[in-house]
Amino acid sequence: MRISELSAEAGVPVATIKYYLREKLLPEGLRTSPTQAAYGAVHVQRLRVIRALVESGVSIAETRKVIAALNAPPSSPYELLAVAHAAVAPEVEEGIDTSAALDLFVRLGGNLERYDATQLAVLARALRTVERSGFSLPPEVLDAYVVAARQIAEAETAGIPTESRDSVVRYVVLGTVMAEPVILALRRMAEQVVAAEHFGGRAESA
Repeated sequence: MRISELSAEAGVPVATIKYYLREKLLPEGLRTSPTQAAYGAVHVQRLRVIRALVESGVSIAETRKVIAALNAPPSSPYELLAVAHAAVAPEVEEGIDTSAALDLFVRLGGNLERYDATQLAVLARALRTVERSGFSLPPEVLDAYVVAARQIAEAETAGIPTESRDSVVRYVVLGTVMAEPVILALRRMAEQVVAAEHFGGRAESA
């Protein structure tokens, strides 16, 4: 298909497709002339992935890392998760105190001989930000976070497909990135539901 047809099929403007091509997020089409190229189903699928990532708030730089993981995934789901997490992890300065984060890691059931230093530092920075704000998470709330996080991870890991390597890659990489906004939105909605049950009132409907 031509680029105009690709645009219609994927629901992405031609100008945006050309931008993704320049940024190497989308593979080049098959050249049919010096000024034209043909595109196929793989381009439609990749465009939908890119659009979903960008619309979820993932930056172009982060999207490039996710695409790289899709193109050249490591051999195991564990290593694949590390790549997917690193792709969207914020920059964290070196030397941050990770003792509190390590404690939570252990409470999650983690093995101190095997952990992701990047994610540990990300959690440590999040905890430090809370502390510096003057806000304190009650121990019982932090306990609930640990339990809920473990339950989510158990369910997500159990859902990893086994029919093909490609299905594993897509589930792990895209699920890591795309599910977080859903989890956050559900948390906020649950807080409204529980607050209404405890204190009365209801959220206004549109």
